[in-house]
Amino acid sequence: MSTLSSPHLPVPPSIRTVMLRVLLALVPGTAVFTALFGWGVLLNIVVAVVSALIFEAVALKLRGRDLEPLQDGTAIVTGVLLALALPPDAAWWLPVIGSLFAIGLGKHVYGGLGYNPFNPAMVGYVVLLISFPVQMTAWGGPNLPWAADAVSQATVLDHVRTALTQQRTLSEIFTDPGFDHGLLRGWSLMALAYLAGGLWMLWQRTIRWQIPVAMLAGMGAIALVFWGIDSDRYASPLFHWGSGATLLGAFFIATDPVSAATTPRGRLWFGAGIGVLTYVIRTWGGYPDAVAFAVLLMNLCAPTIDRYTPTRVYGTRVRKEQR
Repeated sequence: MSTLSSPHLPVPPSIRTVMLRVLLALVPGTAVFTALFGWGVLLNIVVAVVSALIFEAVALKLRGRDLEPLQDGTAIVTGVLLALALPPDAAWWLPVIGSLFAIGLGKHVYGGLGYNPFNPAMVGYVVLLISFPVQMTAWGGPNLPWAADAVSQATVLDHVRTALTQQRTLSEIFTDPGFDHGLLRGWSLMALAYLAGGLWMLWQRTIRWQIPVAMLAGMGAIALVFWGIDSDRYASPLFHWGSGATLLGAFFIATDPVSAATTPRGRLWFGAGIGVLTYVIRTWGGYPDAVAFAVLLMNLCAPTIDRYTPTRVYGTRVRKEQR
């Protein structure tokens, strides 16, 4: 008679299970995004996901591999994240090209899943943003029943950035017709929906807390300093947390287990770096949101961060040359 034997260790969830949880956590944000900006959001997701799966299959065949990795859900998550970063009315070929670069250049050129140093979805997004800046900034205003006069502008960050270059102050910008109760509130609703999904993933232990907390803390700290210096020129931490792709990036993009730092202390440095870089590029750089650029820059630093933040083995000391 056979019996179960030790060790009785918890079995980590499969890649497919993790990807399914990520997709479920994205449902609230996707639903709010669709309600505010229309069915183009779902169309982008369908085109991006189908394209990502096709390019994944082609890449696997070119590498002489079987198609079993198609079932792990990573290509689907890449397509969804890419689509959520696109304008709702984007031309159909934008998610197709973005998926090509995300899967090909961001993933398989390095050897496939587990070997990619960069977040694939952000690779595809940055290629699109640099190559097609006009199409990638063609956003309309959100469809809000309580604010029919919402500002028709690319995003909250675009509107604020454009107005600041016209020598206007934030207090003046925030009083624009439809801005506070339309555009700003719409993006804040999306941010809260992504936050809800992110907190659910933390509860499920799908992601670790260090990266999202450190990213929001890093962004909030530097935003608080400059807001205190000149509140008419620099926005508050709450504005930056609730605008753009901050919360989507903090919980769903920066936490990619392959391209992020892996040690506990390293994840704190990694997340804080993304937060600070996002604020710096938003404020003084050429791109209003900047989450994608900040993530890719810190992806470059992740191996070095892990090298100098090793996890101490219980009962031993960290060797000096590892510090």
